[in-house]
Amino acid sequence: MRFIICIVIIIFSFLSFPIHGHAAVNVSAQHAILIEQSSGRVLFEKNADEATSIASITKIMTAIIAVESGKMNEEVTVSRDAIYTEGSSIYLEQGEKMTLTDLVYGLMLRSGNDAAVAIAEHVGESEEGFVYLMNEKAKWLGMENTHFDNPHGLDSDTHYSSAHDMAILMQYAMENPIFQEISGATSYLSENRSYHWQNKNKLLTYFYEYCTGGKTGYTKQTGRTLITTAEKNGMELIAVTLDAPDDWQDHISMFEWGFDQFEMKEIDMNGEAITNGGTSKDTVRVPLYKNKQDNWAKDVYLKQNIPALRTSNADVNTHESNDKEDLMHTVMHVFHSILRWDTHD
Repeated sequence: MRFIICIVIIIFSFLSFPIHGHAAVNVSAQHAILIEQSSGRVLFEKNADEATSIASITKIMTAIIAVESGKMNEEVTVSRDAIYTEGSSIYLEQGEKMTLTDLVYGLMLRSGNDAAVAIAEHVGESEEGFVYLMNEKAKWLGMENTHFDNPHGLDSDTHYSSAHDMAILMQYAMENPIFQEISGATSYLSENRSYHWQNKNKLLTYFYEYCTGGKTGYTKQTGRTLITTAEKNGMELIAVTLDAPDDWQDHISMFEWGFDQFEMKEIDMNGEAITNGGTSKDTVRVPLYKNKQDNWAKDVYLKQNIPALRTSNADVNTHESNDKEDLMHTVMHVFHSILRWDTHD
């Protein structure tokens, strides 16, 4: 009898304190993650660090490298290799000239594999050169479970990423206003076309009013992949699903859960939430649970911020600056950086 009572107590304990990231949302995806944009805090995850094939959401990396190249107004001459790339297409013709801007819109809205190769050959001077840039960018961003073989996402044994890594990439890309505009466009008209390209991201165009952008993907081997962004009440979220039969609903469920459970709150330099309703230039905004105690920001501060603050203070002293305002600015910059990249809850 005592044994049965102990078992009941243990079961009740697990029900009362659900494991983070698994009991909160039910998704069809084999791999999923939900993060907050500004801090990178992981709100929900499911097998998020497992490397797997990703299909056309690869093109987010292709797009951001193109945007950052400074060549968006340049004309690209389309090669034979580009037009014969298999899969989805914007129907480029060999020798056709199109601006890099137009190609990136065709890449993101219509998922043109021909556009991906044309972009790669122009920006990287070859497809192989561009793929090198993709992998170097992935390393720089800390995408530890990622390797790219191509700029479009066609299946390859050594072309893979994880839901978490792709969330990190989208978090970075969405800081760029040009990428934001392209990702959030419902349609686009190239000067080379007499018809608009309509965005394939139905979460943006039909299903979810708070969606602000994203990228779809699919191959028979990989299944459906999807990255989307959404904003509500001043909080911006990023959702990623890989191999998800019901990805539209998965993303809506994750977004609705995230917006319901979390809100952006001001925290001070110690990671403590500001409870008096006041704000200060010496605070940052992070996502915290609405209706229960949440020490995430404080834990991040205690775990990682003290060495960083010592470095910052030393740097300030080296420059012989006694200005308190400059010191606070430096400290908060370091703290915000730590919050941003500490994506493990």
